[in-house]
Amino acid sequence: MPAESPYRWFVYLEIALAVVTFIGLCFIVAPYGRHGRGGWGPTVPARVGWLIMESPASLLFLLFYLFGAHRAELVPLVFLLLWQVHYVQRAFVYPLLMRGGGRMPVSVMGMAIVFNVLNTWVNARWISEYGTYPTSWLADPRFIVGLVVFIGGFSLNLGSDRILRRLRRSGATGYRIPFGGGYRFVSSPNYLGEIVEWTGWAIATWSLAGFSFALYTFANLAPRAMANHRWYRDTFDDYPPDRKALIPFVV
Repeated sequence: MPAESPYRWFVYLEIALAVVTFIGLCFIVAPYGRHGRGGWGPTVPARVGWLIMESPASLLFLLFYLFGAHRAELVPLVFLLLWQVHYVQRAFVYPLLMRGGGRMPVSVMGMAIVFNVLNTWVNARWISEYGTYPTSWLADPRFIVGLVVFIGGFSLNLGSDRILRRLRRSGATGYRIPFGGGYRFVSSPNYLGEIVEWTGWAIATWSLAGFSFALYTFANLAPRAMANHRWYRDTFDDYPPDRKALIPFVV
């Protein structure tokens, strides 16, 4: 990481935000989805909120990437593809597949946009400008392990979201207990999948930029997974007693 460049301070800022976010979310549950509640200002349809707040992570990443000196090299292009596979799905496909008529506070959407702009800058600039990845990196054990972890996490995330959507396939409203897939072990396998996915990114890129994103993902999603677990147990008397919150057989 270039010591003479202000870029490094953006990376440190993201790490600091991870710490602040984790502490804050241990006390305050973000008010969207099953935890939606009043008092957080104006709201928008959840589908619109997801599209607006996640699309910068795809579009701005591509823009920032194109300013990099290594933008035409093979390994950075592979990283660009991996990033876009996740965020095109998250920003443009996932909102179209959402069921139900939930709403999201504009304040939550705004905070997500700010983070996504910072995170896309940090990671796009690393892989296309500041990082050095010869073609031989594709055979490096760090890249191979990271890629396998990334794909595994992405698959778990997608599969878990699909199970949740199917709970409302008949048009029913409200929430039900999900079963199958990762839900056999934890209450939020979709969050576990995303944490694993970006841990794979951190390993594959072998960078402080990747680490900062993986750390923030954990800081953002782990407290919410714990809140989801408490909500399920408080809401359903027959909730599986052996199911953990986030990490199978552990917590």
